[in-house]
Amino acid sequence: MQTLNVDLGTRSYPIFIGSGLLGRPELVQPYAPGKQVMIVSNETVAPLYLERATQAFAGKECRHVILPDGEKYKTLDTLNLIFDALLTHNFSRNCTLVALGGGVVGDITGYAAASYQRGVAFIQIPTTLLSQVDSSVGGKTGVNHALGKNMIGAFHQPTCVIADTGSLNTLDDRQLRAGVAEVIKYGLISDPEFFAWLEQHLDEVLARDPAALAYAIARSCQDKADVVGADEREGGLRAILNLGHTFGHAIETATHYETWLHGEAVATGMLMAADLSQRLGWLSTDALQRAQQLIARAGLPLRPPTEMTRVQFLQLMARDKKVLDGAIRLVLLKGLGQAIVTADYAASQLQATLDAYCA
Repeated sequence: MQTLNVDLGTRSYPIFIGSGLLGRPELVQPYAPGKQVMIVSNETVAPLYLERATQAFAGKECRHVILPDGEKYKTLDTLNLIFDALLTHNFSRNCTLVALGGGVVGDITGYAAASYQRGVAFIQIPTTLLSQVDSSVGGKTGVNHALGKNMIGAFHQPTCVIADTGSLNTLDDRQLRAGVAEVIKYGLISDPEFFAWLEQHLDEVLARDPAALAYAIARSCQDKADVVGADEREGGLRAILNLGHTFGHAIETATHYETWLHGEAVATGMLMAADLSQRLGWLSTDALQRAQQLIARAGLPLRPPTEMTRVQFLQLMARDKKVLDGAIRLVLLKGLGQAIVTADYAASQLQATLDAYCA
């Protein structure tokens, strides 16, 4: 087991990474105040891991809520299922919520914890690669709206994160590859040495080699923890974690959160951001090609849906949370491992990228 730390002063918390961590009470009980625990999972994950996760909270009143599985269910209506369970069983403000699942479960459980009685404790137990390397760390919680992704939410940090790499053994290949997109992101935004490592070891990660997966997860979590520790509420630096997300969220919204996985949309979005960076003269052609090759090797999509138009992209991107005074700020690359947040580009250059990627 490896232990990393997200340094946020009195709200700092550990990330435990390793195989066989589910069900170990000594890891979770110190971070679960009170006697009441509500585990939130979904229809896919619960049959696999709910019983084992419940064992870790022996001695407490432990109940559960099972949500439908899928990004399209990350809504206020689904959020209310958690509140219904908490209120039905008279959970107090000293309770703990536990997110057992992927990014959707983690985001919606975290938002429930941020809102219930104005804030209760919660623990993240991510079971997908994407959630282990990204969404479970950093305290971003929320739900989607039909007009925009993650537009309703709050910052609410977990008390700990349990990343059991063994849970990835039951993850299907498409979900694994979607998680690899976020792993690649860290190399692109701040860690060129990690990017080079991925070029050498991507096949091992995709083959679920335990050592390669553990290294990729730990390195990704450390990169994210460093950024979150420096800028918890995205006042500046933290926004670089959104490389590709403005384009990617547009894809997810346009497809109604039904046909594209988040990591797939982010992969295409990162390529579009890299393309624009190259058009601006900031990113070399060689660096752009390396990014394209790595994303292609990961089996991730290289282009958005054929039905998406430039106009549709611009309309949806205008609703992004990074829009400031009407300007669409994007995360772009000055080089491999050098991300910036900027609106310093000509509209014609963005349009050229959109034209190149839209059929």
